[in-house]
Amino acid sequence: MGRVAALTMIGLLVLLTACGSDEPAPCDNSHCGPCEAKVKRAVDGDTIELEDGTKVRYLLVDTPESTGGKKDCYGTEAKAFNADLVVGKTVQLNYDVQCRDMFGRLLAYVSVGGREVNSLLIERGYACVLHIPPNGTSRVDGYEQLKFAAKAAKKGLWGACETVTCEK
Repeated sequence: MGRVAALTMIGLLVLLTACGSDEPAPCDNSHCGPCEAKVKRAVDGDTIELEDGTKVRYLLVDTPESTGGKKDCYGTEAKAFNADLVVGKTVQLNYDVQCRDMFGRLLAYVSVGGREVNSLLIERGYACVLHIPPNGTSRVDGYEQLKFAAKAAKKGLWGACETVTCEK
């Protein structure tokens, strides 16, 4: 094999390896907050509290309510799934355009063990898609596809709830 062909082959292998990686992207907009942090608790299905007390709201995700006296269908299950994934673990946080919501919570895509929690909640039927521009604009279509697939398969809340309160 010639030198140019070998270099081309190596370049293709590097590119394919990078594209197939389950690892989260490097921290974007780290001026918003930490790129990594340990999770103290799951507040509910779409919000966590870090060890330093900072609350983080998952971007593009809305789960049924389970706090403030509300007991929406599948809210408790969404909170438990979220807690099982992240509590006591170090997570990676990636930010979008706006850093915080009107309640002062950080807005982020959260990954643990190479898997993005935001998309897992949608894919497994624990959440609806909530797009509040400008955040999430580049990812909303993919999240909608995950929701449609979960809904068609009657996963999670789509099969268990007569009324899905997070769907607007």
